[in-house]
Amino acid sequence: MNAVSEAAQAPRGRATAEMVAEKARVSRVAVSRAFNPHASLKPEKRELILKIAQELNYTPDRAARALVSGRSHLVGVIVPDVCSHWESQEIDALTTALQNEGFATLLFKTRTDYSMDEQLLAYMRGFNPDSVIAFVENVKPRTLARFLDRAVPIYVHYPHTGMAEEGEAEGPLHDRLNVLQHDGIDQAVALLQGYGARRIAYLSGLDKSRASHAREQTLRRVMAERGLPPPVVAPGDFSYQTAYQATIDLFKVGEGADAVFAANDVAAFGVMDALRHELGLRVPQDVKVVGFDDIAQSHWKSYNLTTVKFDLDERVRALVRLINRRLNNPGAPGFQETLNTRLVVRGTVG
Repeated sequence: MNAVSEAAQAPRGRATAEMVAEKARVSRVAVSRAFNPHASLKPEKRELILKIAQELNYTPDRAARALVSGRSHLVGVIVPDVCSHWESQEIDALTTALQNEGFATLLFKTRTDYSMDEQLLAYMRGFNPDSVIAFVENVKPRTLARFLDRAVPIYVHYPHTGMAEEGEAEGPLHDRLNVLQHDGIDQAVALLQGYGARRIAYLSGLDKSRASHAREQTLRRVMAERGLPPPVVAPGDFSYQTAYQATIDLFKVGEGADAVFAANDVAAFGVMDALRHELGLRVPQDVKVVGFDDIAQSHWKSYNLTTVKFDLDERVRALVRLINRRLNNPGAPGFQETLNTRLVVRGTVG
């Protein structure tokens, strides 16, 4: 076949679902179902439709579908940071899971004080997202409600108690993922206490982080329940550099500690390197160290960090469930999912 005849047979303009349906000798509805991985359709028919769609260079028009269905298949995600180890791993896992469910992700970053630029929120509204996940508690539901139409935001919440607290009765509708920190922290303190640690320092996260405050309050409660004195608090900001310097200050200016409980794993790495390389102390023989998160780097041999674990896969599955439950029941009261934490024991305590 020459180039002229090939060009004559090629479709002019953008291919449509009707063109695919006609060539595949199926209905228009079957074409739509072929592009929905969750729709029921015989495998051989789906394969034929997708093959013909590829030949015609056809892709579904998301904008048109959104006008009909009222759904954009977009999920907004508000984060304080995209470069930190935990956030980058969570965003990667969440984006993959959402794509598998047929959603695309819109990523929005807060200011350094965890607040959100209202112009950016107005910009978000223009995309008409199906859902918005706020990983920053400081961007309140009442703030988001002013800029979202039908989307119900999801918040990650860290209750201070050992059980999920009731949702806020007042304020706009929102859904929550409760992460219970008590069990993991209690296991960590029990392990430290078992190895003789009594003076435990808490290296905090950012002052504006509610997660860090909840972590500290839970640690205080657990230590009191176990008959230990309150933790010595060393101010941090979740970063390696600040943790490194705070550890030097804790031991050179302060009275030191038997153990350091860091608000996250990266800070625990800073603690360990300061102890070993600046202060000449051994981990765990002289000072024991516990982190929080269980990021991928925690099992690296240089650190081999004992840490309180968030199960990332479980956390992502819970968020996807909240999105789908809300889309299936848009007028329902606030949904909640609850996850627990547990201690992963490696080489920095025993």
